[in-house]
Amino acid sequence: MLPESKPQNRVAWPPLQSAIDWKPDGRVLRIVSLDAHTGGEPLRIFLSGIPEIPGSTILERRRFASENLEHLRTALMWEPHGHADMYGCIVMPPATGDGDFGVLFTHNEGYSSMCGHGIIAVVTALLETGVLDRSRIGQGFRIDTPAGRILATAQMRGDRVQSVSFENVPSYVVELDAMIAVTGLGEVQYDLAFGGAYYACVRGDQFDPRIHCLPEESERLIRLGRQIKQAVIQSREIAHPTEPDLGFLYGTIFTAPAVDASNHSRNCCVFADGEVDRSPTGTGVSGRAAIHFARGELKIGETIRIESILGSLFDVTVNRETSLGPHPAIVPVVTGQAFITGRHEFLIDPDDPLRKGFLLR
Repeated sequence: MLPESKPQNRVAWPPLQSAIDWKPDGRVLRIVSLDAHTGGEPLRIFLSGIPEIPGSTILERRRFASENLEHLRTALMWEPHGHADMYGCIVMPPATGDGDFGVLFTHNEGYSSMCGHGIIAVVTALLETGVLDRSRIGQGFRIDTPAGRILATAQMRGDRVQSVSFENVPSYVVELDAMIAVTGLGEVQYDLAFGGAYYACVRGDQFDPRIHCLPEESERLIRLGRQIKQAVIQSREIAHPTEPDLGFLYGTIFTAPAVDASNHSRNCCVFADGEVDRSPTGTGVSGRAAIHFARGELKIGETIRIESILGSLFDVTVNRETSLGPHPAIVPVVTGQAFITGRHEFLIDPDDPLRKGFLLR
């Protein structure tokens, strides 16, 4: 076994220095990003090269991006720059007077309403690179998202972030124990909940063979997740109580017993166009906390630890009760850990016939 390489800055072979120093011509669009992951789920954080996105709210900016920047989204999320399970975010000025920054999350299908793993990763990256003031980690950072205000705090050791916690938007249950007829599956029971996005939460023990939310089940999870999502979309209207743009089903969450008995449970989220979340899904565990609270299985101040398909972990706590429109809701707090994995400069050449990207499954 080769030893792990030690950090070094020297050029391995001096003639390569000209490639390191090379700059593309002025016709090529250059987009700089930091890449990170939270529990295995990627986040590509765009720092420069994306045009200014106008709008007085992040939802307005989300609308503008959907109507005007699709060519950049597909170029950066899809192949050859990305892949079918890539995830990204655009960091931007806040949309509120007291906000610290705004963020718009993106994926293989479009733009998210909120993203928990993304909050954990972007706060980690911006703290470790000095963008955010580390003296404020205790009081928190106010982040504007399409779904609303997020308050994030961090635990640091020296210059490194050990974990990030965020107080999510109000999360609530739409319906418990709903039933849906799915072609090829029969009747499937699910809970519908909102945790910054809407999810159909489905127990894995109602399938044959049962679902354990393990990596070797990923292809089956994608297939079943897509089937269930489309069946729910076709069977009911999903309406957010205050923002029409948030009223859509984002994904299917399968639940199973934890592999480590000291944890509460395991889940796997299949979202957007068949993406599999490698993390436990921050908005997903928020919705699950709302479900467990509504069932009387979780109380104010209690925390559960949820495993992802990889076994990575998020803690979710019911912080307090609130409401969202006419719905009783909770405010959950989610905690996880992220790591910076790269710093990239992407080049989009106007002569490249595949510059807008493509997907192969």
